[in-house]
Amino acid sequence: MDVRSFLARHAPFDALDPDALERVARSVEIEHFAPGTVILTQEGEPSRHLFVIRRGAVEVMDTGRLVDLLGEGEVFGGTSLVSGEAPTATVSAHEDTLCYLIPADVATEVLETSAGMTFLVRALRRRIVRIDESWEGERGGEQYRAVGSLIRRTPVVAEPSTTVADAAALMAREHVSSLLVPTPEGMGILTDRDLRTRVVAERRGPDTPVSEVMTPDAVTVPSTTLAGDVLLRMLENGFHHFPVTDEEGRLLGVVSDSDVMSIERHTPFALKATVERADDRGAVSKAGRGIPEVVGALMDASADPIDVGRVVGLIVDAMTRRFLELGIAELGDPPAPWSWLALGSAARHEQAIGTDQDHAMAYRLDGEPADEVDAYFAALAEIVTSGLEDAGIPRCRADAMATNAALRRPIPAWVQRLQEWMRDIGPVGSEQLSIVLDFRGVAGPLDAQEALDAVVRTAPTYAGFARQLARRALDLRPPTGFFRDLVVEARGEHAGTLDIKHGGTTIVSNLARAYAIGAGLTAKRTIHRLVEAERVGVIDEETRVALSEAFRFLWHIRLQHHVVLHRQGLPPEDHLDPAVLGPLARQGLKEAFRAISRAQRTLALETGTPVR
Repeated sequence: MDVRSFLARHAPFDALDPDALERVARSVEIEHFAPGTVILTQEGEPSRHLFVIRRGAVEVMDTGRLVDLLGEGEVFGGTSLVSGEAPTATVSAHEDTLCYLIPADVATEVLETSAGMTFLVRALRRRIVRIDESWEGERGGEQYRAVGSLIRRTPVVAEPSTTVADAAALMAREHVSSLLVPTPEGMGILTDRDLRTRVVAERRGPDTPVSEVMTPDAVTVPSTTLAGDVLLRMLENGFHHFPVTDEEGRLLGVVSDSDVMSIERHTPFALKATVERADDRGAVSKAGRGIPEVVGALMDASADPIDVGRVVGLIVDAMTRRFLELGIAELGDPPAPWSWLALGSAARHEQAIGTDQDHAMAYRLDGEPADEVDAYFAALAEIVTSGLEDAGIPRCRADAMATNAALRRPIPAWVQRLQEWMRDIGPVGSEQLSIVLDFRGVAGPLDAQEALDAVVRTAPTYAGFARQLARRALDLRPPTGFFRDLVVEARGEHAGTLDIKHGGTTIVSNLARAYAIGAGLTAKRTIHRLVEAERVGVIDEETRVALSEAFRFLWHIRLQHHVVLHRQGLPPEDHLDPAVLGPLARQGLKEAFRAISRAQRTLALETGTPVR
């Protein structure tokens, strides 16, 4: 295979036009490296070439520890080449290796394209994760075990006609907390919780067949699923058991919450369970103050930062529901059907250690006195808000909370207000809308979210609305006006730092909102909005990938910063001194900010919106 054809099969060269690819192929030098040959030296001379492995493999070593092994078609040396700084790792030939060497001037042209920048950000993200994983034996990397490795025995099975008395005896005899029940439709599961809530609590007789009280369609997971992913699914869906299957779909056994919790002391599942069992508001708040420890444990285990933000959101949801339950027990039954809505980052399940409260309430009036109904929900909202505040989640400084009367409305009033905001093309309406447009139902018998989603689907019919969403996405700018170092604030309280949230993650969320809602899409989370926007043709794959990788990388840096501050006994905040980062992370920030800036320029051109 010739040089051109080989390069065309691998990123970032596969995104080049034919002329650019031909130029790269003509510039290539070929060099052989014997096993053990050092190609780049950590903290040594900057790379003068971009290296593409044609045959063989190279080892990537960080302070003497193997963190990666690269093979055919993979690229190295790009970060050092673009930054002009020393390599952040030592690269040496693992075996007889043949490399294509692309000169600096040609390589820089490739890496400064949109596809090249995206490639660099992804490579940097992978390298940071690999460095973290290399320490996993010392830091709780068990979350990256396959769930099949947690199975301790073959499954215990009962027939649908088995009585609950016999099933309970079988579970006690076999020392298990669940039984699998084969059915003509698939597989059911009977758990000890089912026996308590569906048999004892409902005073069913001992001769009741298990088919009447089991969960009929048990959700299964493949044995190769990571334990951390199973933990997340349990946390989100309230499951306590998962049947595990092999590649052919055969049952191997059952993994329980206690099995998964055993992989880490500070698990989100354990914290969520503590919240749900709390007897009073003080106990809920006390449990919630454990969120920073959970975040730290997940980051130590190299969990996906997007998933970490989602875990925080799920725990806050659980706390909110428990406060609502306890509040209703204190105040009496609600006077009208209601819904508690999470707003902003809470609605998107994108929360860090340093998060605040954003929420609202909707209700339905069926002839009840409006003042009395609202007074009840105002009291209930204060119980939840003060409880979350006591748990370490401060009140919103912008007062975007259900304790604000403007954020407690009957559903028709909410619908009317959203429509008014969409028609109002002035700055005040669009700023308010940028908060309220991120909403998600958390609790309550009323389905307010569907009514509000229906309004969002009509967004494309409002002339000028998409432009207002774009304007909000262009209000903030990433720090891209640098050459060798990042732009930081020159004076004031945060002099010498950059704002990783408002200069990074918030902008991506605003862009995703503009793309998705401008097209009438109702996805809530930033990554999902980008995916949906690409699906309907609002953005291309290149933009979606670049923004997704930038978002994930910036979340990683932000969460790590919060964890470090927490462990130092300092309050979490988003102003980061780039000097504390290594060259790899600093270069990653530059590439992420550049990707965001490109997306903003494209949006500005497409909507005719000036960039501030």
